[in-house]
Amino acid sequence: MKSDSVKKGMQQAPHRSLFNALGMTEEEMERPLIGIVSSYNEIVPGHTNLDKIVNAVKMGVAMAGGTPVMVPAIAVCDGIAMGHIGMKYSLVTRDLVADSTECLARAHAFDALVMVPNCDKNVPGLLMAAARVNVPTVFVSGGPMMAGRVKGNKTSLSSVFEAVGAYAAETMTEEDVREYEEKACPTCGSCSGMYTANSMNCLTEVLGMGLRGNGTIPAVYSERLKLAKHAGMAVMDMLKKNICPRDIMTEKAFHNALTMDMALGCSTNSMLHLPAIAHEAGVDLNLGIANEISSKTPNLCHLAPAGHTYMEDLNEAGGIYAVMNEISKLGLLELDCMTVTGKTVGENIKGYVNKDHSVIRSAEEPYSKTGGIAVLTGNLAPDCSVVKRSAVDPEMLKHEGPARVFDCEEDAIEAIKSGKIVAGDVVVIRYEGPKGGPGMREMLNPTSAIAGMGLGSTVALITDGRFSGASRGASIGHVCPEAAVGGPIALVKEGDIISIDIDNCRLDIKVSDEEMAARKAEWKPRKPQVTSGYLARYAAMAAPASKGAILEI
Repeated sequence: MKSDSVKKGMQQAPHRSLFNALGMTEEEMERPLIGIVSSYNEIVPGHTNLDKIVNAVKMGVAMAGGTPVMVPAIAVCDGIAMGHIGMKYSLVTRDLVADSTECLARAHAFDALVMVPNCDKNVPGLLMAAARVNVPTVFVSGGPMMAGRVKGNKTSLSSVFEAVGAYAAETMTEEDVREYEEKACPTCGSCSGMYTANSMNCLTEVLGMGLRGNGTIPAVYSERLKLAKHAGMAVMDMLKKNICPRDIMTEKAFHNALTMDMALGCSTNSMLHLPAIAHEAGVDLNLGIANEISSKTPNLCHLAPAGHTYMEDLNEAGGIYAVMNEISKLGLLELDCMTVTGKTVGENIKGYVNKDHSVIRSAEEPYSKTGGIAVLTGNLAPDCSVVKRSAVDPEMLKHEGPARVFDCEEDAIEAIKSGKIVAGDVVVIRYEGPKGGPGMREMLNPTSAIAGMGLGSTVALITDGRFSGASRGASIGHVCPEAAVGGPIALVKEGDIISIDIDNCRLDIKVSDEEMAARKAEWKPRKPQVTSGYLARYAAMAAPASKGAILEI
């Protein structure tokens, strides 16, 4: 056992004295040392229940013969961080989580790990750490929030953001907004739609790193505690069989994840996180294959914000395994991939059927024959840009309009809410990329303002920043190269005509190559927005969005 290096032999007497200081018995020291990486805190609604999840995991580990030891990981609530400087600190925490967990795991010689995350950057950060440390590891998240209810209809956090836009448009009263505010988020858990946190928890299940139900069992269900106990037991079985993350997170597994990403209609942030996780697992995941996978993968789910169903509905309909079973009928999944159960994907999903075709469409009658996400390229995004196609109104799949250019999110929001953006416009928000932001902020506030103002079916938004999974509409993010390094988005001028063709995966500016070259010759880098602290270090080391915005050493 790896932990023998800190527990066995006369040389380790000082180490054992420190275990004694923890109140650890000789019997506990004889057992495998299992690190329980807990993201519990009292500021993130998705994490406030993780103390109970951790206790259940510890019981499962102990029941199966291990010694559980809880260690911490940080997390940021994207909703609370949204729309101010706090959002610059969201994506960048993914790498902090990965780095700190690697340090804790290796410094203390844990034999295995159980990761207990729940939210947007926390889940991929811990998946990155799992790939690095590569000891037997199981994930069990805190689970999704129940949907809220306003005037008899289910709702969620994105509705509150859109209500603010509707109030600005004078189509909703302050009392109406207050009702959404008080009822949209009724329980603990990750926000109830197919936003980034739930997308990543579902894809963790697809990758084979979480047990069945990890992505969909609601946070408030007792079944979630049972799942946590089984996760503790499962990691002990993995330890006996020496099944490690890199045995699970293979190239085939990532192809499965991209396929299910398309079928589920996950957040566009998955297009940042999957390449970053794959990189840590030694897999080169080129986003160029995303459209190829999308072209043959039907979109079977329209969870909020794309539709009016929620994670609790997906759970009742059969969960992720039921969707995987539908997709497997088309021969699109690699069924021989190993998982944390010690069984293959094919063995795991056998017998799990679609119980509700209003939540999970059949493979024969999908929402669309192509996947929920599209990667666009063109002279405005030579490397890539990303859009959640399943959340775009049909009339906006192809659009041309004049550019309305803003060099930061705040200026764009002011223009939208003051009525300066009109039908047909293409809002361009730049200098918000990994380096330019720095930190690649999410743009839920402007997308929600556009929707709330009644412009969701007539106005597009493009940015070198990114979008919350709660965003909907023709919201095109991850434009790469970003403005901060002189990408074409930095050269756009007010009134330039921008052409969007999502079905053909194109994003272009109708300006001649000669004119763009002349603009590039005149362009000068913008002064860095942050010159000290962690954000400055991140900006200096951040790779492009096309590479997952990882830190390049």
